[in-house]
Amino acid sequence: MSKLKTAVNSKDHFQGDANAPIELVEYGDYQCPHCGHAYPIVKNIQKKLGNNLKFVFRNFPLSEVHPNAVNAAVASEAAALQNKFWEMHDHLFEHQDRLDDESLVRYATQLHLNVQQFETDFEKPELIQKVDADFESGARSGVNGTPSFFINGLKYNDSWEEDIFLGHLKGLLK
Repeated sequence: MSKLKTAVNSKDHFQGDANAPIELVEYGDYQCPHCGHAYPIVKNIQKKLGNNLKFVFRNFPLSEVHPNAVNAAVASEAAALQNKFWEMHDHLFEHQDRLDDESLVRYATQLHLNVQQFETDFEKPELIQKVDADFESGARSGVNGTPSFFINGLKYNDSWEEDIFLGHLKGLLK
């Protein structure tokens, strides 16, 4: 079983209790239809597990198949600089059929970001470096497709359909 090679750290975006008994890391691609399918499932699991779950999202844009995935990931990181990572993350998945540059700027406006700052930040090399670092950590951990999940540091290879996934996670609480 593959292990998460880069431990969750201060550079990661997470939701939930930092000390939750379950740490769920997703390597995802904003343009991936499978990640789009997993998005509401993860949201429901977060609601159902509450403070028992720490959810971490790492970028794993599959740019050869999804030409807008890298820019969408960079947009999420640009939004993070204005403390709106999760709002942009959600918006990108909810509108994954439109991830061109013009749409990304429109989403920044809709999320009440400082758009001029967003556009400046979008060009910062350190944001693409953050996306690349996420991708590399996934590659080193055995990620070869999206979404890929790690639970408490171990790759989860079973179904991520809600009933099975939630049942597995709940089983860890016993």
